[in-house]
Amino acid sequence: MPQQPLVDALVFDWGGVLTVSVPEFVGAWLHAEAIDREVYGRIMREWLGRDALPDNPVFRLETGELTVPQFERLLAAELITTTGAAIDDNGLLKRMFGGATPDPAMVELVRKARASGLHTALLSNSWGEGYPKDLLIELFDTVVISGRVGMRKPDEQIYRHTLDQIGVPAGRAVFFDDAPVNVEAAQAVGMHAFRHTTADDTRATLATLGVNL
Repeated sequence: MPQQPLVDALVFDWGGVLTVSVPEFVGAWLHAEAIDREVYGRIMREWLGRDALPDNPVFRLETGELTVPQFERLLAAELITTTGAAIDDNGLLKRMFGGATPDPAMVELVRKARASGLHTALLSNSWGEGYPKDLLIELFDTVVISGRVGMRKPDEQIYRHTLDQIGVPAGRAVFFDDAPVNVEAAQAVGMHAFRHTTADDTRATLATLGVNL
């Protein structure tokens, strides 16, 4: 007899998990706009690193405290270009995420999981609302987006909120994210949680939990 799945719900991050990798699409944007990579990297470490202050712009954007235009103005003011050209803050995030196209292999994996009767959920820290709505409707039973709920990963409360929405205990859910800090936080609330690298690796990990896709 085939192994019964050890989980009832599969929870996925969006950027870098259901899309091509973050370095890929952000790198394309940095190149296209001649943005100084060292400066960008320093800002992201300050705003997104483990030691980031809790009231920094990324935290405030992801919880909905800052609007996208407000964040874009703050980010543009910090960035510099290698050409000396000014950075247009209007539509900055749309341009940054312009190459964040869905990963076909991951889309097919989630599609198969949902068709098999498993509960599929999205848990995403939002930088605006640039999600493909029709695809989200097709792939996910539950959608939790940080800016809509006023919470963000890796805060414990957003994982518990997601589990409440799904209706399963933590031990019956598995979570995939490309950021180790978010994986560790999910593990801390009792979820199975793994860092996503490729669709093949995620499929192999699911197989160890009795989910064969």
